[in-house]
Amino acid sequence: MRKLLSAVPDFNVVAEAGHGDEVLEMTARHQPDVVLLDLSMPGQDGLITLQRLRSAHPEVKVILLTSSEERDEMLQAVRFGTAGIVQKSTPTELLVKSIRKVHAGEMWLDRNTTAEVVRQFASKNEMPKRMVGRERDSNSLSTREREIVALVAQGYKNKEMAEKMFISEQTVKNHLHNIFDKLGVSDRLELALYAIHNNLHLGA
Repeated sequence: MRKLLSAVPDFNVVAEAGHGDEVLEMTARHQPDVVLLDLSMPGQDGLITLQRLRSAHPEVKVILLTSSEERDEMLQAVRFGTAGIVQKSTPTELLVKSIRKVHAGEMWLDRNTTAEVVRQFASKNEMPKRMVGRERDSNSLSTREREIVALVAQGYKNKEMAEKMFISEQTVKNHLHNIFDKLGVSDRLELALYAIHNNLHLGA
């Protein structure tokens, strides 16, 4: 993987780690923008490492690499603050894309994972703590914005929404910017959870 990522012109692989404690040590030493964290490592559990990493270095974005499809683990990873979950079988070009998206501040979850995570959060009546007291009235949303909110809750990405709605990807991004501002949410997962809790996930 280091060889593959090092071949990407604007990527710089600054360090490798073989276990959880080394991940924390290398992160403190090199301050990377993005950490690719294996869920299965020798010694310390990957989820525990994720929790410790996010606590010690909240500014570092973490993508979890996994071969597991255990939904409880994915839910816990999102709860602990992962910015993305990528299957180890994912093609290199999609892995590179996920790193770029996460670096840009987006979350990277495939549609099925997003939908499952949202369902589990909703079934447990959970909302991210950072959202408490910040939610705003959804009545300010336009019909088009409500359509986009519903698609986000179903796990669609910007390009997929643009194709489905016959609009440009930039227009989708503009709508999302306005939606985030109107609802007081900061990312797609928060928006999806807001949609579920406010019955917006089925559209206008």
